[in-house]
Amino acid sequence: MSLDNVVTHALPYFEDSALIFAPLANRPWAVFLDSAHPLSQQGRFDILAYGPVCTLQTYAELTLIDNQGVITHSLADPFQLLKQHLGPPRPAIAELPFNGGAIGYFGYDLARRIEKLPELASQSEGIADMAIGIYQWAVIVDHQLKQSWLVAYDLTPSRLAELLEEFSHPAQPPLADFQVLAEPSANMDKTAYAGAFNKIKAYLAAGDCYQVNLTQRFVSPCQGDAWVAYQVLRQINAAPFSAYLNLADVQILSSSPERFLQVRNGQVETKPIKGTRPRKASASEDQAQIQALAASEKDRAENLMIVDLLRNDIGKSCREGTVQVPELFAVESFATVHHLVSTITGVLAPDQQAVDLLRSCFPGGSITGAPKIRAMEIIEELEPHRRGVYCGAIGYIGFDGNMDTNIAIRTLVYNQHSIRFWAGGGITYDSQLDAEYQECFDKAAALLQLLARFKV
Repeated sequence: MSLDNVVTHALPYFEDSALIFAPLANRPWAVFLDSAHPLSQQGRFDILAYGPVCTLQTYAELTLIDNQGVITHSLADPFQLLKQHLGPPRPAIAELPFNGGAIGYFGYDLARRIEKLPELASQSEGIADMAIGIYQWAVIVDHQLKQSWLVAYDLTPSRLAELLEEFSHPAQPPLADFQVLAEPSANMDKTAYAGAFNKIKAYLAAGDCYQVNLTQRFVSPCQGDAWVAYQVLRQINAAPFSAYLNLADVQILSSSPERFLQVRNGQVETKPIKGTRPRKASASEDQAQIQALAASEKDRAENLMIVDLLRNDIGKSCREGTVQVPELFAVESFATVHHLVSTITGVLAPDQQAVDLLRSCFPGGSITGAPKIRAMEIIEELEPHRRGVYCGAIGYIGFDGNMDTNIAIRTLVYNQHSIRFWAGGGITYDSQLDAEYQECFDKAAALLQLLARFKV
């Protein structure tokens, strides 16, 4: 399709973009990349769209491509297929982060198209490893400037007028309901977790690896409209890299605090999280948690391992000598936890695009361990179920070559009358079993609270 005719139109600004997205939430391939404003002040932009002109869904070796109703199949590398559908980078619109392009998710198990991994864990998710829509238009909400824009390529005048009317006067959707039918069950009890933990400790002692991320999965049967649950999730756990995706056969509810990869005019940034403390009710106790996290030698060492891994990963796609670490071991506070966060930057090499960077860094090192491939082999051995969307990435890659993606943590997956989420952390030689097991529940606190809110 031709992308020469791009238009932007100002729209009314709403402080809470959930009000704009609500009427769209159940439309095919409706997507909401959500800064959680005004509940969180850590993000700036929201991006909303539905009705992509093309979708790409990868299942193991096969990608299904639906181009306006024409279905084709490909065995080609899904990242290369995405590059082909985005085409050569187009000029950016300076004030907007996104002016059309790809939005969706890259599941953790898409790594099997990059690296050869064992096949041991149960594959029970029943969804695509990658699900991406190509969108000709999007609504961009800028909460810093308090402005909203419709950006569109090659729309007919009548379709453009429809969208302008739709987003100038958002309708109130009918009331809906969501119900959780039973308490969540984990795929590892304390005994099973301890067995996996001890096996990792043995691998660490043998020098197989330096750190392995171990997670457990929680599942509840449920029914109803997942958008209802997401609106509560963003109140309980407002986070700057949140998202709601209503895709072909699954809804994704993400309240991630972690940026994976951003590309803006060739500038690359990644912000890995390693190190966690739960929030406390009193200000003095909460401040003590911040100070303890900032001073923790174990957490700093764990964070540094992942910083080194990511410096190497982004270095594959960046100009030599441009990779830097402008911020190391910063403490950032979120709704239920404090995190230790570092920032790594670089400049994209002239022969590299955002998709190349994503492929070379995928999946994010903060949720695998180090060295990455060996850690992933151990994860496959010890976690009972494949991760699916969890620990993959959600976000956009624009026609202009810009990109922003999260690490899909604090993320729920809803399909087939089941809602699932995962929680865990990095195990190192100094890790203690009880502390690591408790950290799973610290990270899961908001998601467990969400399910309890809807328990019938």
